[in-house]
Amino acid sequence: QVQLVESGGGLVQAGGSLRLSCAASGSIFSTNGMGWYRQAPGKQRELVARITRGGGTNYADSVKGRFTISRDIAQNTVYLQMRSLKPEDTAVYYCNKQDPDGSNYWGRGTQVTVSS
Repeated sequence: QVQLVESGGGLVQAGGSLRLSCAASGSIFSTNGMGWYRQAPGKQRELVARITRGGGTNYADSVKGRFTISRDIAQNTVYLQMRSLKPEDTAVYYCNKQDPDGSNYWGRGTQVTVSS
């Protein structure tokens, strides 16, 4: 069974940085892609950043130029480097894995709180 464990969340002041990690129990290469999503209170879960099997990336417009998604295939880990954080980035951040057979897996999430 696939397990995704997020870490690295916390409380940070506006303008600060955090790096989230997502450790997967299996290979992250044999997927259609890995992604980071977030959900703020009262809002729907939204895509933040995604990295495909080939290494291509895409970002939500709201985080372009501030967030960077990367991966370490040998360590089966995906990262989200977040810079210039804003209070509106406050949310629970979830790691997602999409397998070629259509299976979708989620971690439990890590809280990111940005104070003004």
